[in-house]
Amino acid sequence: MRWDIFCRVIDNFGDIGVCWRLAKQLQAEHGCQIRLWVDDLQSFQRICAQVQPQLARQTLTQGIEVWHWTDEVNALLHQAGCAQVVIEAFACDLPELYVQQMAAAATKPVWLNLEYLSAEGWVLDCHALPSPHPQLPLQKHFFFPGFVEGTGGLLREHNLVETMTTWLQQGGKARLLNELGIEQPQRYQRLIFLFAYSHLELMSLLSAWGQESIPQLCLVPEGALANELRTLFPQLEHHRSLTLGRLSLQLLPFINQQQFDQLLWCADVNFVRGEDSLVRALWAGKPFVWQLYRQAEDAHLEKLTAFWQHFVQGMPAALQQALWQFWLHWNQQEDVVFPWQQLLALLPEWQMHCLGWRSELCKQGDLAKNLVRFVEKKFILTPNFS
Repeated sequence: MRWDIFCRVIDNFGDIGVCWRLAKQLQAEHGCQIRLWVDDLQSFQRICAQVQPQLARQTLTQGIEVWHWTDEVNALLHQAGCAQVVIEAFACDLPELYVQQMAAAATKPVWLNLEYLSAEGWVLDCHALPSPHPQLPLQKHFFFPGFVEGTGGLLREHNLVETMTTWLQQGGKARLLNELGIEQPQRYQRLIFLFAYSHLELMSLLSAWGQESIPQLCLVPEGALANELRTLFPQLEHHRSLTLGRLSLQLLPFINQQQFDQLLWCADVNFVRGEDSLVRALWAGKPFVWQLYRQAEDAHLEKLTAFWQHFVQGMPAALQQALWQFWLHWNQQEDVVFPWQQLLALLPEWQMHCLGWRSELCKQGDLAKNLVRFVEKKFILTPNFS
């Protein structure tokens, strides 16, 4: 079956990051023919160097077609026709002509709105619910990724954990850090990967890290936080590295998805933000801190609390308290030095809990597989479209 995935790049690289991972997995593991419609090919190129932003349509080496979704897309749509499965990622609203093509198809496509990830309880009630089109003979289903059975699950490639374990055992960490220009990476006793939104208390946290008793390396990828660091430390405009006591701070050039995942595998503690990096941090099985995009009236804290209630199942009480205090302070832009010191004393227990939670998540079906199963069930009850 041909699948069309429509993506508008709105929130940094999270939207296209999720869609690109999903497209690759559907093609590689389930044999789906994928067309990926993207409105911002410049951003897409940042995470996939093969993309040529000037082309209206192209086929990448993975066999996935990429079509440029612009305001003048009608000519392309006439060439393309509609697919048997249509994914509208994050309620991005399909082109009207494409919806008309779907309505005119002899066998109506399976139309899915792939929603944002959430741990809130209402997701279980809304997952896979149908929504009839108000004028056309079409029906859209809402598909919610999630952390528990009864949701769409999480993106996870086949043998991901085994791939990570083998890569680390074969010296992948040292090779990657050398490729990224880290000199003598073995001299650091703790590696922190800091992928976050800007933060009012960033300087105090860095100072606290610099006063610890062991040498540490903090890696910061390009983005808003790296720009904030350049403002705090003007020397970073010309040099990507800086020493603050026992802490070595290093800015990284923009990295692709594979390198991003590998850095999460390497780190002792991962700071992540948004949806895509949270899921990849979960599969890394390392201690992590999740920062949500800040919303008015602290609405983001409801999402954090909902995830927290799942994540802490089976966690020792002392670790629960210390970790919640740090996560809460980090997401409210409050001082995190004392909460960090409390949490650091429980690092081994934190590590064990993350590994255990990953094992439980791996028992659930992954998002791509759940999508394929849902689509197959829908087509069982319809005539063959071939």
